[in-house]
Amino acid sequence: MTKDWNTRTKLVHSGTRRSQYGEVSEAIFLTQGFVYDSAEQAEQRFLKSGEDEFIYARYGNPTVRMFEERIAALEGAEDAFATASGMAAVSGALTAMLKAGDHVVSSRALFGSCLYILEDVLARFGVEITLVDGTDLDAWRAAVRPDTRAVFLESISNPTLEVIDLEEVAKIAHGVGATVVVDNVFATPIWSRALELGADVVVYSTTKHIDGQGRCLGGVILGTREFIRKTVEPYVKHTGGAMSPFNAWVMLKGMETLDLRVRAMTDGATKIAAALDGHGKLARVIFPHLPDHPQHDVALRMMEKGGTVLSIDIAGGQAAAFRFLNALKIMTISNNLGDAKSIVTHPATTTHQRLSEEQRATLGITPGLVRLSVGIEDADDLLADILGALDAV
Repeated sequence: MTKDWNTRTKLVHSGTRRSQYGEVSEAIFLTQGFVYDSAEQAEQRFLKSGEDEFIYARYGNPTVRMFEERIAALEGAEDAFATASGMAAVSGALTAMLKAGDHVVSSRALFGSCLYILEDVLARFGVEITLVDGTDLDAWRAAVRPDTRAVFLESISNPTLEVIDLEEVAKIAHGVGATVVVDNVFATPIWSRALELGADVVVYSTTKHIDGQGRCLGGVILGTREFIRKTVEPYVKHTGGAMSPFNAWVMLKGMETLDLRVRAMTDGATKIAAALDGHGKLARVIFPHLPDHPQHDVALRMMEKGGTVLSIDIAGGQAAAFRFLNALKIMTISNNLGDAKSIVTHPATTTHQRLSEEQRATLGITPGLVRLSVGIEDADDLLADILGALDAV
């Protein structure tokens, strides 16, 4: 029945499990362990737990399971495993499936912590990593090999908003039997259907749009039931990266308004991007659905709308960017995104500061680049705030 529901209905009702009390709001089962009626029942549950049988919160919990089932229904995945953070989802999905000697091809334009997982952690344990220009399909074709175990990419890169042709990359990867792992945060589960486009595994930082109100860390890995239960679950439950029941409850509450918030935020981002395009103090405005975006045609094919984030490159470099940031009255300086509150970030000195100057230049992260995550405030107020701050540059 759930498969027949539309998005907003799934976001409110999928995965609901009511206790004997018949509560309206989902219950928080804030417990780390569970009681057995007998030693025999404990033995049996450790041998094979049933659908509504739990052992330990690191392995599973009723509130967490509600969240997993709800987001799996939204994404169209067979199953999901909730994690303590978005980076726990990225590292868990990759590390669970890889071993020394495996080869991974990844897009080069990634969040700094994702690059660290690939280049420092996985490489340290004997996984060979090849980084490519994610927008260049020929580069993907040249990089994959018969021993390529996985490809990894951000469907929209952070913070320069490159859009990768997921459908074509998936065909290239599947041609050599590689698993396609996609970080789909910027595209959001509202505007993108990564699994339908060829992804095998999708990860989200649920801290972003899914909570979307600046409260809790969280992440999730989505894929086939076999991958989630036989590959991801054993790794995450033994290494301790599971989501807490309280955070899962917050995510459930966030999902009820996810579609409404993302649509409002996207409308605001679209309006602001169009208004800023061509502004005299900006070297460029980057937004996937602007006609001058380098991957505009791909973005139209991959996403129903352009998303909630835009980036602007302020002429005058870091000093001008800092003057802009410090002059804002409504938008707040922070390093999160996908929040109900509008947030601005200077990637070169924050989220991507660990990269060398040469790496940042290769990725297009200039000293003047500012990432704007548009919230649910009135778009005209936000635009006035931005234009006023640009006057101070």
